[in-house]
Amino acid sequence: MGQKVHPYGFRLGIINGWQSNWYAERNFGSLLHEDLRIREYIKRKCFHAGIGRIGIERRAEKMSVNIYTARPGILIGKRGADVEALRQEIAKMTSNEVFINIHEIRKAEIDAQLIAENIASQLIRRVAFRRAMKKALTSAMKFGAQGIKVKVGGRLGGAEMSRTTQYREGRVPLHTLRAQIDYGFAEAKATYGVIGVKVWVFTGIVPDAQVQEKRLGSGMGEAQAG
Repeated sequence: MGQKVHPYGFRLGIINGWQSNWYAERNFGSLLHEDLRIREYIKRKCFHAGIGRIGIERRAEKMSVNIYTARPGILIGKRGADVEALRQEIAKMTSNEVFINIHEIRKAEIDAQLIAENIASQLIRRVAFRRAMKKALTSAMKFGAQGIKVKVGGRLGGAEMSRTTQYREGRVPLHTLRAQIDYGFAEAKATYGVIGVKVWVFTGIVPDAQVQEKRLGSGMGEAQAG
């Protein structure tokens, strides 16, 4: 039976950094679960804003939450009212002082998490799964991806028996550690069952010099969790 490795975790310390950056001598478990609760809350509350990923940094009694979104205007709201309300809600979940930084995802068409969520939302609306997958492939290649693989599994089209279907375009070198592979996963909770959507997007090879810099940086910094 084939054992699959998460593309992001496989490259940690080589070309990828951690999504949570902090050091804890004690209470590691409680801080880790706090991070998970904050991520889950933001994702659930601001799902319509197209959030690709959420980074968390802790220093002393301060915490920075970096939100990467395709629609920053929706997240910020009128004169920053929505983001301030979100900051206050997150502050209730932690004892630290909270700061929120919003970063725009300029090419949502090649962000794996957003592609997976888009396909999942189409499946809930009963769009034909093959059409949704092929549209995502052509769109990603048009916007500069060097390769993309999309895999869906479940009771596709409301069939009696679940199955798995995948489409690939370009090349997706999962074994190459220098390859920038973006991975996303989403679930479509359809009336006839849950359909899982996995997306791998290959955007290019990191040069050797940059790999060495990132490896040295990850080894010499403070202890990181994630």
